Amino acid sequence: MKRIILFITLSLALIGQAHAQRYLPGQKGIQVTGGFVDGFTLEKKDGQAFFGGLALSTYTKNGNRWIFGAEYMQKSHEYKDKLIPVSQITAEGGYYVNFLSDKSKTLFFSVGLSAMAGYETVNWGKELLFDGATITSEDNFLYGGAVSFEIETFLSDRFALLINARERILFGSEINKFHTQVGIGFKVIIN
Repeated sequence: MKRIILFITLSLALIGQAHAQRYLPGQKGIQVTGGFVDGFTLEKKDGQAFFGGLALSTYTKNGNRWIFGAEYMQKSHEYKDKLIPVSQITAEGGYYVNFLSDKSKTLFFSVGLSAMAGYETVNWGKELLFDGATITSEDNFLYGGAVSFEIETFLSDRFALLINARERILFGSEINKFHTQVGIGFKVIIN
Protein backbone atom coordinates (compact mmCIF):
# COMPACT_ATOMS: atom_id res chain seq x y z
CA MET A 1 0.00 0.00 0.00
CA LYS A 2 2.86 2.39 0.83
CA ARG A 3 4.34 1.74 -2.62
CA ILE A 4 1.07 2.64 -4.33
CA ILE A 5 0.75 5.90 -2.38
CA LEU A 6 4.40 6.75 -3.11
CA PHE A 7 3.89 5.97 -6.81
CA ILE A 8 0.76 8.18 -7.03
CA THR A 9 2.49 11.02 -5.18
CA LEU A 10 5.55 10.90 -7.47
CA SER A 11 3.35 10.66 -10.56
CA LEU A 12 1.39 13.74 -9.58
CA ALA A 13 4.60 15.64 -8.80
CA LEU A 14 6.06 14.79 -12.22
CA ILE A 15 2.90 15.60 -14.14
CA GLY A 16 2.85 19.16 -12.85
CA GLN A 17 0.41 21.40 -11.10
CA ALA A 18 -3.28 20.86 -11.74
CA HIS A 19 -5.05 23.97 -13.00
CA ALA A 20 -8.49 25.09 -11.94
CA GLN A 21 -11.30 24.98 -14.42
CA ARG A 22 -11.58 28.48 -15.86
CA TYR A 23 -13.91 30.10 -18.38
CA LEU A 24 -16.57 27.42 -17.84
CA PRO A 25 -20.07 28.03 -19.26
CA GLY A 26 -22.25 29.57 -16.56
CA GLN A 27 -19.33 30.76 -14.43
CA LYS A 28 -19.78 34.34 -13.19
CA GLY A 29 -17.42 37.05 -12.03
CA ILE A 30 -17.66 40.59 -10.70
CA GLN A 31 -15.12 43.01 -12.11
CA VAL A 32 -14.01 46.48 -11.08
CA THR A 33 -12.04 48.62 -13.54
CA GLY A 34 -10.60 52.11 -13.63
CA GLY A 35 -8.20 54.15 -15.69
CA PHE A 36 -7.55 57.11 -17.92
CA VAL A 37 -9.56 58.67 -20.74
CA ASP A 38 -8.09 60.40 -23.83
CA GLY A 39 -4.65 60.53 -22.23
CA PHE A 40 -4.01 61.87 -18.73
CA THR A 41 -1.88 64.60 -17.24
CA LEU A 42 -1.38 65.55 -13.63
CA GLU A 43 -1.15 69.22 -14.58
CA LYS A 44 -4.22 71.37 -14.14
CA LYS A 45 -5.19 71.76 -17.79
CA ASP A 46 -7.66 70.62 -20.44
CA GLY A 47 -7.88 66.88 -20.90
CA GLN A 48 -7.68 65.66 -17.30
CA ALA A 49 -9.94 62.56 -17.31
CA PHE A 50 -10.64 59.25 -15.59
CA PHE A 51 -13.21 56.44 -15.48
CA GLY A 52 -14.38 53.70 -13.15
CA GLY A 53 -16.71 50.80 -13.71
CA LEU A 54 -18.40 47.79 -12.14
CA ALA A 55 -19.64 44.82 -14.19
CA LEU A 56 -20.87 41.24 -14.07
CA SER A 57 -19.29 38.70 -16.45
CA THR A 58 -21.12 35.51 -17.43
CA TYR A 59 -19.07 32.97 -19.38
CA THR A 60 -20.48 31.04 -22.34
CA LYS A 61 -19.08 28.36 -24.68
CA ASN A 62 -15.50 28.57 -25.96
CA GLY A 63 -14.43 31.06 -23.26
CA ASN A 64 -16.60 33.87 -24.56
CA ARG A 65 -18.58 36.00 -22.14
CA TRP A 66 -21.41 38.47 -21.67
CA ILE A 67 -20.70 41.68 -19.74
CA PHE A 68 -23.36 43.80 -18.01
CA GLY A 69 -22.28 46.84 -16.04
CA ALA A 70 -22.18 50.53 -15.25
CA GLU A 71 -19.45 53.11 -15.71
CA TYR A 72 -18.66 56.66 -14.58
CA MET A 73 -16.40 58.84 -16.71
CA GLN A 74 -15.29 62.42 -16.05
CA LYS A 75 -13.27 64.72 -18.24
CA SER A 76 -12.39 68.25 -17.16
CA HIS A 77 -12.05 71.19 -19.54
CA GLU A 78 -10.12 74.31 -18.65
CA TYR A 79 -11.89 77.65 -18.49
CA LYS A 80 -9.58 80.47 -17.43
CA ASP A 81 -7.85 78.98 -14.36
CA LYS A 82 -10.71 76.62 -13.37
CA LEU A 83 -11.67 73.15 -14.54
CA ILE A 84 -15.22 72.48 -15.72
CA PRO A 85 -16.20 68.78 -15.35
CA VAL A 86 -18.12 66.86 -18.01
CA SER A 87 -19.44 63.62 -16.49
CA GLN A 88 -20.98 60.60 -18.18
CA ILE A 89 -22.84 57.86 -16.34
CA THR A 90 -23.52 54.88 -18.60
CA ALA A 91 -24.87 51.34 -18.53
CA GLU A 92 -23.62 48.72 -20.95
CA GLY A 93 -24.24 45.24 -22.22
CA GLY A 94 -21.72 43.51 -24.41
CA TYR A 95 -20.24 40.29 -25.73
CA TYR A 96 -16.51 39.46 -25.57
CA VAL A 97 -14.90 36.78 -27.74
CA ASN A 98 -11.83 34.96 -26.44
CA PHE A 99 -9.47 34.72 -29.43
CA LEU A 100 -6.26 33.55 -27.73
CA SER A 101 -5.27 31.85 -24.47
CA ASP A 102 -2.26 29.99 -23.14
CA LYS A 103 -2.19 26.23 -22.56
CA SER A 104 -2.39 26.56 -18.78
CA LYS A 105 -5.60 28.68 -18.97
CA THR A 106 -3.94 31.54 -17.09
CA LEU A 107 -3.73 34.26 -19.76
CA PHE A 108 -6.64 35.20 -22.05
CA PHE A 109 -6.98 37.76 -24.86
CA SER A 110 -10.49 38.96 -25.78
CA VAL A 111 -12.14 41.48 -28.05
CA GLY A 112 -15.61 42.81 -27.29
CA LEU A 113 -18.46 44.88 -28.62
CA SER A 114 -20.86 46.67 -26.25
CA ALA A 115 -24.05 48.71 -26.53
CA MET A 116 -24.15 51.69 -24.16
CA ALA A 117 -26.70 54.22 -22.95
CA GLY A 118 -26.53 56.86 -20.26
CA TYR A 119 -26.55 60.50 -19.26
CA GLU A 120 -24.06 63.34 -19.64
CA THR A 121 -23.93 66.40 -17.43
CA VAL A 122 -21.78 69.51 -17.84
CA ASN A 123 -20.65 71.15 -14.57
CA TRP A 124 -23.34 69.12 -12.76
CA GLY A 125 -26.10 71.23 -14.30
CA LYS A 126 -24.77 74.59 -13.07
CA GLU A 127 -24.96 76.87 -16.10
CA LEU A 128 -23.63 80.03 -14.44
CA LEU A 129 -19.86 80.07 -13.91
CA PHE A 130 -17.82 81.94 -11.28
CA ASP A 131 -17.22 84.95 -13.54
CA GLY A 132 -20.81 85.32 -14.78
CA ALA A 133 -20.32 83.38 -18.02
CA THR A 134 -23.02 80.89 -19.01
CA ILE A 135 -22.48 77.32 -20.23
CA THR A 136 -24.53 76.79 -23.39
CA SER A 137 -24.07 73.00 -23.57
CA GLU A 138 -26.98 71.10 -22.06
CA ASP A 139 -27.20 67.84 -20.17
CA ASN A 140 -28.07 65.02 -22.58
CA PHE A 141 -29.05 61.39 -22.84
CA LEU A 142 -26.37 59.29 -24.55
CA TYR A 143 -26.50 56.19 -26.73
CA GLY A 144 -23.90 54.29 -28.71
CA GLY A 145 -21.34 51.60 -28.13
CA ALA A 146 -17.76 50.57 -27.54
CA VAL A 147 -15.13 48.28 -29.04
CA SER A 148 -12.80 46.75 -26.43
CA PHE A 149 -9.58 44.75 -26.25
CA GLU A 150 -8.89 43.00 -22.94
CA ILE A 151 -6.10 40.92 -21.42
CA GLU A 152 -7.11 38.80 -18.44
CA THR A 153 -4.59 36.89 -16.32
CA PHE A 154 -5.57 34.71 -13.39
CA LEU A 155 -3.57 35.36 -10.21
CA SER A 156 -5.35 32.50 -8.41
CA ASP A 157 -8.41 30.32 -8.97
CA ARG A 158 -10.80 33.13 -8.02
CA PHE A 159 -8.91 36.37 -8.79
CA ALA A 160 -7.91 37.79 -12.17
CA LEU A 161 -6.06 40.94 -13.22
CA LEU A 162 -7.54 42.85 -16.19
CA ILE A 163 -5.86 45.24 -18.61
CA ASN A 164 -8.12 46.83 -21.19
CA ALA A 165 -8.32 49.41 -23.94
CA ARG A 166 -11.53 50.59 -25.53
CA GLU A 167 -12.92 53.15 -27.92
CA ARG A 168 -16.35 54.57 -27.03
CA ILE A 169 -18.66 56.40 -29.40
CA LEU A 170 -21.68 57.99 -27.74
CA PHE A 171 -24.16 60.06 -29.71
CA GLY A 172 -26.10 62.81 -27.98
CA SER A 173 -23.03 64.45 -26.43
CA GLU A 174 -22.48 68.10 -27.26
CA ILE A 175 -18.87 67.95 -26.06
CA ASN A 176 -17.15 64.90 -27.58
CA LYS A 177 -18.57 61.74 -29.16
CA PHE A 178 -15.34 59.65 -29.14
CA HIS A 179 -13.34 58.64 -26.06
CA THR A 180 -10.36 56.29 -25.80
CA GLN A 181 -9.99 54.52 -22.46
CA VAL A 182 -7.02 52.59 -21.07
CA GLY A 183 -7.48 50.89 -17.74
CA ILE A 184 -6.69 48.19 -15.26
CA GLY A 185 -8.92 46.21 -12.93
CA PHE A 186 -9.57 42.97 -11.16
CA LYS A 187 -12.20 40.26 -11.32
CA VAL A 188 -13.50 37.97 -8.58
CA ILE A 189 -15.09 34.69 -9.67
CA ILE A 190 -18.22 34.22 -7.55
CA ASN A 191 -19.24 30.66 -8.47
